[in-house]
Amino acid sequence: MHFYRPLRPLAALTFDLDDTLYDNRPVIKQTEHESVAFLQNYHPGLSHFQSVDFHRLRQELREQDPEIYHDVTQWRWRAVHLVLSRQGLRDAEASIGADAAMQNFALWRSRIDVPEATHATLRALAQRFPLVAITNGNADPAQCGLEPYFQFVLRSGPDGRAKPYQDMYQLAVERLGIAPEQILHVGDDLTTDVAGALRSGLQACWINDRQRSLMQVADSRLLPHIEISQLASLTALL
Repeated sequence: MHFYRPLRPLAALTFDLDDTLYDNRPVIKQTEHESVAFLQNYHPGLSHFQSVDFHRLRQELREQDPEIYHDVTQWRWRAVHLVLSRQGLRDAEASIGADAAMQNFALWRSRIDVPEATHATLRALAQRFPLVAITNGNADPAQCGLEPYFQFVLRSGPDGRAKPYQDMYQLAVERLGIAPEQILHVGDDLTTDVAGALRSGLQACWINDRQRSLMQVADSRLLPHIEISQLASLTALL
């Protein structure tokens, strides 16, 4: 544990989800594979559809609507709707297909392997502090056993613009009724989590579980209050 700024007394903690509380890479890889397979089987014209084709459609949508990235679930739905429409499906038919694709996506996206150490750490912290999840992604804490630890979950899109924008940080402060400087945000991303939290008046904890150097990484704009290498180190704050 490294301290870069004086840590003020804490009254609550907020957490990023993906790659902070678990390794998100395996489930994303599997989910993308299954999502492409679903589309290949859904319509004969998509039998050779590939992941690169889907990402090309997403980029096309973002060029048309630059703010779409704030809601990754809606962004994905619209991309599926677009690819089905281009196969000749009417709007209602494409909507049915997009809904079905998103149900399949949610099924695989929820198969997250949460380490027991994460459960133990959140369980201990939740006995002392209110905890909140703030995510830019579309993982569902209720489906992977994390929901009981959190007072509430904030998602980009429904709850404001994506981090590092201040929308969700400010909403967390309002809903908790706690001064921002008494809240510690914990995350693995130096831009969305550390810089976003600091610019919103919160304290910030950077989880550096890949042995990166804070002085050399490209996205190091603002120093966090704390750097830790594993989530369990937070129990020292108790």
